[in-house]
Amino acid sequence: MADVHPTAIVEPGARLGDGVRIGPFSIIGAEVSLGDGCDLVSHVVVAGRTEIGARTRIYPFASIGHPPQDLKYRGEESRLVLGSDCLIREGVTMNPGTEGGGMLTSIADRCVFLANSHVGHDCHLGTNVILSNNVMLAGHVSLGDYVIVGGGAAVIQHARVGAHAFVGGMAGVENDVIPFGSVLGNRAHLGGLNLVGLKRRGFPRETMQNLRRAYRRIFSGEGTFRERVEAVGAEFPDDPNVQMVVDFIRQGGERSFCMPRGELAD
Repeated sequence: MADVHPTAIVEPGARLGDGVRIGPFSIIGAEVSLGDGCDLVSHVVVAGRTEIGARTRIYPFASIGHPPQDLKYRGEESRLVLGSDCLIREGVTMNPGTEGGGMLTSIADRCVFLANSHVGHDCHLGTNVILSNNVMLAGHVSLGDYVIVGGGAAVIQHARVGAHAFVGGMAGVENDVIPFGSVLGNRAHLGGLNLVGLKRRGFPRETMQNLRRAYRRIFSGEGTFRERVEAVGAEFPDDPNVQMVVDFIRQGGERSFCMPRGELAD
């Protein structure tokens, strides 16, 4: 049974799971679904066709599911879907999808959104993503599992950031970021591999050594960029993490990537 504060408004049709708590002055729209154990602290507004997974906690003045900030949006019945065990801090904004982007914004489990971060329309975020304060994701952005984006950073529309990558604070990301990469600066360049993140997550030494060798061979040496990528794919056929990087670049087609500047950082 849900616990709804007397000052909160829950429109008829909203679906509330067991143990949901809706704090003072919150507003829940008619097509919203809140999973078991969700906790809306106070002054939270959830609108549109929004589904929020179990045990997600949302802090004051978050605006979740209102119409996308896209001038082409014409009221199509798009959705916003969040996974379980997410943390959404003060002033966060998240928008549903649009017809031009597949009608869906999706966020997987155990993601963290610190104060005033923004997830634009048609974005797709993997598990365990962290957006620090004031991060801005434009529309159609894709973030892989375990991506961390530092405070005040911005990611341009349609950009892809691969799994386990790190985006430094105040960075402006205009191009795709390879999995396990670390980018910084305005405009962002590749500063090396996210070795700190790999160590924290318990990746074995052999994996990190292979990724370092692959990184150096992809971004330096003879041949074109694409030729070096294919050579690395052939050199490490049995390493799934190196293959993740190779596949990510292949799938990007003609897209541009954040590249190193000067000598390769490690």
